Amino acid sequence: MGDPALPVLLVVHDEGSAAPMRILAAARGLCRVVLLCEPDRPRVAEGLRSVGRHAEIADVTGLDTEAVCRLAAGFDPAGVVTFSERRLRLTASVAEACGLPFHPGEAVDVLTDKFRQRRALAEHGVQDTRCAVVGGGGRTADGEGGDGSGPDADGLDAVLDRVGLPAVLKPRAGAGSVDTCLVRSADECRSRLAEFTEGRDDPGEFVLEEYLPGDPGQAGPGWGDYVSVESVVVDGEPRTVAVTGKLPLAPPFRETGHLLPAPLPPEAAADVVRLERRALRALGVRHGVTHTEIKLTPAGPRVIEVNGRLGGHMAELVQRSLGYDLVAAALRLALGLPVESPEPPRGSGRGTGRGGVAFHFKVVPPPGAPPPDRTSLVERLMEVPGVDLVDLADLTEIPVPSGWRAGTAGAVGVVYGSAADHAELRKVLDRLRELLDEAWRTPEPEAPRSPFAPPRTDVRWPLITPHP
Repeated sequence: MGDPALPVLLVVHDEGSAAPMRILAAARGLCRVVLLCEPDRPRVAEGLRSVGRHAEIADVTGLDTEAVCRLAAGFDPAGVVTFSERRLRLTASVAEACGLPFHPGEAVDVLTDKFRQRRALAEHGVQDTRCAVVGGGGRTADGEGGDGSGPDADGLDAVLDRVGLPAVLKPRAGAGSVDTCLVRSADECRSRLAEFTEGRDDPGEFVLEEYLPGDPGQAGPGWGDYVSVESVVVDGEPRTVAVTGKLPLAPPFRETGHLLPAPLPPEAAADVVRLERRALRALGVRHGVTHTEIKLTPAGPRVIEVNGRLGGHMAELVQRSLGYDLVAAALRLALGLPVESPEPPRGSGRGTGRGGVAFHFKVVPPPGAPPPDRTSLVERLMEVPGVDLVDLADLTEIPVPSGWRAGTAGAVGVVYGSAADHAELRKVLDRLRELLDEAWRTPEPEAPRSPFAPPRTDVRWPLITPHP
């Protein structure tokens, strides 16, 4: 339990970018953390087990927003924060009820609603990306209404004509590339919508967005055609912490890893940061840590999306590369305490930074292939020069949901490490892919088959296979 003499910081906790252990470590000597959460939710309970009785928990299971706000106010908190996308709205309500700084409700609306975010960016002259709302079954819902009503076949065809093909189909509210794919025709769009909404009592709405083609030449061969910008926003002024590079996406839009610094020339990185700051100001973001994804296109950088919270895996990567603690910065901001400005990122561009290049490589299993032995795989991966840590789940328990629809949640582990420069990192990644490719190959023709799909014997890592 925390020191009762310290100020109380409420953390509206759920699945997100900072685990309880990480939060408590950053809060040591700074504040007393109270986790507002549903402790019996499986993913939440898993994180809480690691901190045992050291975590102070306020159970909000079954409470509506008003009741959660009353419970929160009873702690006389000095601040409130969340690291979870799905808890941004609740955190904003708690902040308003307790008179604490956080994103205002209007900002949360555009941060958590992909359609409204696109429209706000267009209205403020930042970026006009063709976008429309579609409901389950292919019904369209343009504008604010968003009730899914409207003509079916003709309406969807009209939307596709307006947005253009191919287009990106994704949930209107969501994170982690869940149920996100490219559609190339009206029939494919209807099929995917039916698949995504089947059996759901409240399937929610989806957006169709203009597809932004990438320019792989900007980052260079072997790297992703997008980046993210991690920032700390103080009184409406963004302070750039890092421009984070990415590994190539696995189809359709699944992340496979991050690297810092990004392999971008300084002038390209500066263009990315200028766009990110314009987007943050347009959306009314005045407070907190943000994670903005930017596509590198032939026409220049374009906003993929702005997230009003710390990005997944970003705190650990930034701390290893730059020595800057984003979790601690988020806590200090929430408490109204001064936040040090980060030092300029080291080693920007394609050269060698003083601290080398730090990376995260996500282990995403190929569909249908039997899992390898976890212990021997970890041992082989740890032998690769530059690998510092392999965090691999029990491979006999494939996460649910799994496959491409699960997005980033389909990963079963992360390999952490560093290299002297980007050229050396390419060699490290090539070796990791070789080992994973070997591990997931079917050892014998008579190996047990998945009940859902035949095992693959020709998999090339990381999952460079077409999505269905």
